[in-house]
Amino acid sequence: MLILGLSSFKNDTAAALLRDGVIVAAIENAKLQPSATRGIPEAAIEYCLQQGSASWNDLDLVAVASDAAPGWRRRSFSRPRFSPLAPIATTFQEGKEFSRFAWEWTGLRTLRQRLSAGNGNAARKVVALDHHLCHASSAFFLSPYEQALILTLDGEGDGRAGLIATGDGTKIRTEKTISFTDSVGWIYSRITDLIGFIPSKDEHKTQWLSLEGEPLYKDIFLRILRRPGNPLPGVNFHYFHRDLTGAFEPSRFFFDQLGLPADKSQLTPENKRNLASSLQVAVTEVVSDLLAFYQKKTGMTKICLGGGVFHNTLLVASLERKFSVGNIFVPPAPGNAGTALGAALYVWHQQLNNPRPPAPQNELRSVYWGPSYTRTDVKDVLDNAKARYSLQNTGEKKLDSAVQLLRAGKIVGWFHGATEFGPRSLGHRSLLASPWAPYVTENLNDFVKHRESFRPFAVSVRAEDCEKYFEGSPLCRLMNSLATVKPDADVLPRALQLSGGQLGANMVRLHIVEKEVDPVLWELLRRFGENEPAPILVNTSFNLPGEPPVIRPKDAVRTFFCSGIDAVFVDNFLLMKSSAAHILNPKVQQNSEAQVTA
Repeated sequence: MLILGLSSFKNDTAAALLRDGVIVAAIENAKLQPSATRGIPEAAIEYCLQQGSASWNDLDLVAVASDAAPGWRRRSFSRPRFSPLAPIATTFQEGKEFSRFAWEWTGLRTLRQRLSAGNGNAARKVVALDHHLCHASSAFFLSPYEQALILTLDGEGDGRAGLIATGDGTKIRTEKTISFTDSVGWIYSRITDLIGFIPSKDEHKTQWLSLEGEPLYKDIFLRILRRPGNPLPGVNFHYFHRDLTGAFEPSRFFFDQLGLPADKSQLTPENKRNLASSLQVAVTEVVSDLLAFYQKKTGMTKICLGGGVFHNTLLVASLERKFSVGNIFVPPAPGNAGTALGAALYVWHQQLNNPRPPAPQNELRSVYWGPSYTRTDVKDVLDNAKARYSLQNTGEKKLDSAVQLLRAGKIVGWFHGATEFGPRSLGHRSLLASPWAPYVTENLNDFVKHRESFRPFAVSVRAEDCEKYFEGSPLCRLMNSLATVKPDADVLPRALQLSGGQLGANMVRLHIVEKEVDPVLWELLRRFGENEPAPILVNTSFNLPGEPPVIRPKDAVRTFFCSGIDAVFVDNFLLMKSSAAHILNPKVQQNSEAQVTA
């Protein structure tokens, strides 16, 4: 049975294909078509069908992680009560809501039209599902738990901002829903905007900035985020006002309570750091207390988390410390993209009542469900680009060359195998560097990533070596949590360690590499560590600023030539700039020196 799962059409769209409950393919549309992040994920659908050797006629069901009509009703009936004295704003918002409903409904109709070209009832083949149930499905059905408490939180989806549920085998039962008017994710986005970042895009920057501030306004944010005696989040709208377009902004009361200037252009860098810290600490407390309440109520110790709020690895790490490592699961793509998988899995397990794989086969370890390319594909791209390259004709030679470059302090692009699903680069589309190279973080930030210095880089380590250097978590396999550097094995430079906020000292973003999942990166780490302080490499996403990680060979080549990357391995092909060529070929350096002397 073939089930195509699609995310909602709002943003960060994605598609996933299941064959008899097994994931065949999954990819975010923005990775294949960066200019299109809304609407039907055409490029992602095309890839999934191609990977499954299927056409629209072969599909048994299309599951969409959005139910347009109920979502429209919830949003439309709730908004007017917030602006009873602002009829213009209310009318404007109602017009926007109806336009959104029509647009989403048109998307569903388009899918039905495509399916109607084949045999069968197209109306029955397209299933519209509640958005947060799909978040819950992705979180629970991908987890290793047979029973678990489920919490989803995001900005808004189908007129809701969250859901509390329980999962048992193949069934998810809703305990409570959270209205979009009480959205933790929405508050996080408003403060992200206030700080000067882009809302609904740069929340990760607010997260990392929080480590540099003090939670001076924590109590005020707690008053904003919840009501006394109620475990559920509850937004206090006294702290916000609505402009003529219906958009909410922090009110004069908000700034007076914080003792800050109402003009956000007058906020100092210290103000912004303290706002980020206060928000992060308050959100962590609200979510932690909510989980503790429902954990006690349901008696369940295992917890599954879904929704865009749980992209926040600081939050997840704090929850692991409270509820114990091993009791928390976050799917590889907790945000909107992950609902594509959630929708397909919900139909397969919940509606069709198909069993889940038994433990330990049900434990998610690999998420390489995106496109891969043959050696011929890569060579054609390189030849067409007229790029100078060398072929590392054996795996041994490739690894030896990479180790030499890394030990020389070079930044190396690493492109092989299938693309990762989700926002993390897990060794197939990564930039690698030695943690002990001089100015490694500065070089990555200044010449490649062009990003803020407060944003930390991750490091990769083999699973066998992890316990020697770190106190990690199973979630570190997907980089969804943090690890602690062991005091007696503190070999990692301070620039790569985190502290501040709710964290203890010496935390790190960690990627645990297992041999059976990624044998190439595993072996590279082993060889690199033979003559270095530890078998550890800096691992960050292979991309230019503002772009998704590279997917195709041509993306890797363009990124290589448009940045300060020294060398790149695309499959077994190696491209180098003059800054790296002399490492593997000393004659290059000798010829250069001879020309200078002459």
